[in-house]
Amino acid sequence: MAARLTDAQRESALAALSGWSYDADRDAIRRSFRFAGFIEAFAFMTAVALEAERADHHPEWSNVWNRVDMLLTTHSAGGLTAKDIALAHRADALALRFAAD
Repeated sequence: MAARLTDAQRESALAALSGWSYDADRDAIRRSFRFAGFIEAFAFMTAVALEAERADHHPEWSNVWNRVDMLLTTHSAGGLTAKDIALAHRADALALRFAAD
């Protein structure tokens, strides 16, 4: 099982992520992504879903038209772990592929 991040590890990890914020109530990180339209938002979700499945680590998320809201926490560990940080970095990289020109 993945170990929960310490406060110092969490702060360091968040400093390296752009647009993500800490949700203390959930011991999670969250971000809202915006795209040109629904097709780009859904394509992003599909790409993240494939990465999440490979990592066996799945986000909590929702989609409304051009917006994807994502929350990452590791339920089996009871909070934020390195798995969440890794998926956040991958989601950030994938978002660039579907960003509006």
